[in-house]
Formats: sequence, structure tokens, C-alpha cells
Amino acid sequence: MTNRVYKTITYLGGEIDLKIIGFCDRETAIALKLTGIKDIIIPAEGEEIKQWNKIEEQEDIGIIFITEELADKIGKRLREYSLRNLIPIIIEIPDKKGRRKEHIDYISYLIKKAVGVERI
Repeated sequence: MTNRVYKTITYLGGEIDLKIIGFCDRETAIALKLTGIKDIIIPAEGEEIKQWNKIEEQEDIGIIFITEELADKIGKRLREYSLRNLIPIIIEIPDKKGRRKEHIDYISYLIKKAVGVERI
């Protein structure tokens, strides 16, 4: 038995185990570890894109918790990746400073646009 948090899903006719990972700063990593997430990537300053490239190459990730600050640094590339791939699900979370004022809740934005709740 592994100590990693996995989610078994049925995908393309078969079951696969997918990891839940965190891509965040040190303080947020502590909180994620308390929830049971063991696979945490903490990029060094200026290495965010390089680390993101490594994440994109992995096929065994089901959910990525990423801080809003890192999501902003990766920017358009993260959005394009999210639109191209059903899996992994990318969830942006606030860091220790709280929710960013200029943050756009991208998942809510897409849902509202899809169902026509809000004009965009």
C-alpha cells in the first residue's frame, strides 16, 4: 500500500489510479500535507515554468491544487493546458495571503458562460 493520495477512475474503458498533487509555496504545502496530499512540488523562484513543464509530461495526475500566484505566473499556458485536457482537473487555491483581488475564478467563469447565467 502506498502513502500517496490516489483517485481510481474509469477512463477510456479501464480503471486507472491518478495522483492528487500540490503545486505551491512552502506554507501552502504544509496545509496540503495535512489533508493527506503527499506529492507536493515547490518551485524555486524563477523555476515555475520549468517545473510546470515537468507536470505537463506526467500522465498519472488526476487533480492539481495550484496557488493563484503560481497560476498567474504560468498564465496563458495553464489556461490552454486546462482547455486541452479533461484530466487533470486544476484547482486554483489562495495562498497564505488569501484570495487575490484580481483573481478570476476560471472554473466558475466557464460554467457561467456555458449555461448562460452571466454575460461575458
